[in-house]
Amino acid sequence: QVQLVESGGGLVQAGSFLRLSCVVSGRAFSDLGLGWWRQAPGKQREFVAGIGRSAGPKYYPDSLKGRFTISRDNAKNTVYLQIDSLKPEDTAVYYCAAGVRHGLYYNSYSNRADYDYWGQGTQVTVSS
Repeated sequence: QVQLVESGGGLVQAGSFLRLSCVVSGRAFSDLGLGWWRQAPGKQREFVAGIGRSAGPKYYPDSLKGRFTISRDNAKNTVYLQIDSLKPEDTAVYYCAAGVRHGLYYNSYSNRADYDYWGQGTQVTVSS
């Protein structure tokens, strides 16, 4: 059984930074493409970042490039998301996701249906 457990969320002030972590178990971590998504109240789940199995290619939506950095540590079975210069509009539940489908690569990790596994999410709240 594959499990993804996020941590690192919390209540922070605008302008600060956070690093979210997601530990994956139950499957060979190096086989997995990984992504971070977020969902704000009343909105659809939004793609934030993706990273390939080799950690070389990274993917971000144009609207979020610059403040978000995804990385992975295959030795620790962990994927990270650093968020800099936090804004109130970054308030959301952040989800870690993983998958093995070729569609992940072809769709630049931005298609929700390409992911096989999801975490429960970690809440990030940014105060102004």
